[in-house]
Order: sequence, then C-alpha cells, then structure tokens
Amino acid sequence: MSRVGKNPVPVPSGVTVKIVHREVSVTGPKGTLVWCHPDTAKVVHDEAAKAITVERLGDHKQSRANHGLTRALIANMVKGVTDGFERKLKVFGTGYNCKLQGRTLHLNVGFMGRRRGIGSQFELQVPEGVEVVVEREAARGDTEPAELVVRGVDKQKVGQFAAEIRSLRKSEPYKGKGIRYDDETVKRKQGKALTSGG
Repeated sequence: MSRVGKNPVPVPSGVTVKIVHREVSVTGPKGTLVWCHPDTAKVVHDEAAKAITVERLGDHKQSRANHGLTRALIANMVKGVTDGFERKLKVFGTGYNCKLQGRTLHLNVGFMGRRRGIGSQFELQVPEGVEVVVEREAARGDTEPAELVVRGVDKQKVGQFAAEIRSLRKSEPYKGKGIRYDDETVKRKQGKALTSGG
C-alpha cells in the first residue's frame, strides 16, 4: 500500500468538503477548488474525524500509481484554500527589471529590440486564479535584484506560471544574470583565465 496514499488528509475548521461521484470540491477562506479524481480510487470524507481518506480500487499498476497521487492532490487542495501557495522569484542583472500593469507582467531581461512605446521585452498575461505582486522594482544602476511573488490557491497554476517566467531567462553560471527562484542556488563557473604569451 502506498505510504502516502494511506495517510488521511486532515480537514481544518473553516474548510468545507463535498464529494459527488468522482468530483471533489474543497472550499475555504482563500477560495474553492474542484477536481475529478481517477476512477481507480475511492475518496471518503469523514466529517466526524475531520479527515479525507483515499482507498484504491484494485491492485493493478495504475490503481497503485494513482493512490498516492490522489491523496497528494487533495492535500494540496486543502492547503491551497486554507493558506494558499506562493513562489518568489528574483531578477538578477543590470538593467533587468519587472513591472506589473493591470493583469500584464512586463519583463526586461537583457534582450535587444524592445518594442517601440512598450519598453519591455516580454509581456505575460497573468492567468485567472493567480496573483502576481512585484515586491521590488530595480532602479537604474541598482545592483540589487528585482523581486516578484506568484500567489494562488491552485499549486499547479502557481508553479506553472512561475516556471514560465523563469524560462524566459534562466540564470547563467558566469555572472549569475537571469531569473531564479528565491530558494534556488546557481552554481557559478569561472570564466577563461587570460594568459600572457611566452
């Protein structure tokens, strides 16, 4: 039996769980999430114990694979509507910056050819259910990185949008310029050493 799947998911106070056939709906202070679980698993909400348990139907390979996955996704739903998820990113590089205008995130990350009148190299529309907060914009000549936070109740959406932002300019190993997660470590490399000819 899956060591993850057999653990019940605790339901904190203030969170409402509804299960209709295969559709699981979780509502909390941060919002509502709905997900349809695989038919190889059975999800039971014990209101008295304030917990959700996942049972697998059968012992074939797909059922075993979905057991822990189903439990983990439901646990993420409960955490999302209770506390939410966030991913913090930092933009390193001279002249690199980020700015939020409405639901559009503007990024300058060292590429040539800014579009006339826009002043940014990339424009990303913030998806529904996701919030972006620019905590720090880099001033001209500033050596400190710009910082932004991606927040939301859906862990998949938050992680996906943060990954899309990071993919625009991953940190390079020589000067460390680029976009990286707050907890990401970039292995730095030493450039070619100049040698004098004999």
